[in-house]
Amino acid sequence: MIELIYGVCLFLLIIGTFTDLKVREVPDWLNYSGIFIGLGLRLMWSFYSFDWNYIIEGLVGFGVFFAIACAMFYLGQWGGGDSKMLMALGALLGLKFSFGHITVAFVICLMIVGGLYGFLWSLVLALKNWKRFVPQFKKSIDANKRFRALFIGFSLVLFVSAIFAQSVFIKFLLIFVALFIPVMDYLILAVKAVENTCMYQRVKTTDLIEGDWIAKDVKVKGKRICGPKDLGIEKSQIRKLIKLKVKSVVVKVGIPFVPSFLLAFLLALWIGNPLAFFL
Repeated sequence: MIELIYGVCLFLLIIGTFTDLKVREVPDWLNYSGIFIGLGLRLMWSFYSFDWNYIIEGLVGFGVFFAIACAMFYLGQWGGGDSKMLMALGALLGLKFSFGHITVAFVICLMIVGGLYGFLWSLVLALKNWKRFVPQFKKSIDANKRFRALFIGFSLVLFVSAIFAQSVFIKFLLIFVALFIPVMDYLILAVKAVENTCMYQRVKTTDLIEGDWIAKDVKVKGKRICGPKDLGIEKSQIRKLIKLKVKSVVVKVGIPFVPSFLLAFLLALWIGNPLAFFL
């Protein structure tokens, strides 16, 4: 049964990766099918083996991933398709609070792969839009001089502390943190500059897709039709925009994140929990 579940996960992730990269959308039928198939298979498995732990693990996995997905969605980090895909994986893989469980390994791998994936995608966008990116990045640096001075001052304190530290481990740890703080500061500013220069596009209302993130409030005769607070435009709002003859709107285009789910799942199958190498 576990091989069948892994096969369904791979099918969902491969199809989801293809559609996410091609049209920046993961179809609802795919995600909902994953949820129902996952819980259905686990329920059948429980009846067949007279062991209710299988369906309980599926419900727990779905519930935990539902909470994570909602948090990421409402924080504006993921789209609805990414969030629903994570819920489907939770229902399929289930969750057992064990260090070696596939779901725990997947979450750890996703944290690693997702960070690298997001950084590389942002780097490519910055290079492709270099002429627009550089002025925005410089503007962000100039606007945050006070915070930067504070970070640099704190890093200097850590460097001085490292000089007087007697433990070699503590010495290297302090130096690492001292270097990490300013590097992360510049990385955050760079990502923000990429977002401001590369992730906003003007799209025709006829080309809008349900779930597209509208970057600015759209008002007609003083009445708000849609905007960023909607957390994704609805079909009824799209029809209304077309009816009111609104030609185009500004949309925030996010990073297609389902490919990182696929990479993290494959890595989890291959090596298990990466933290095991450090324990």
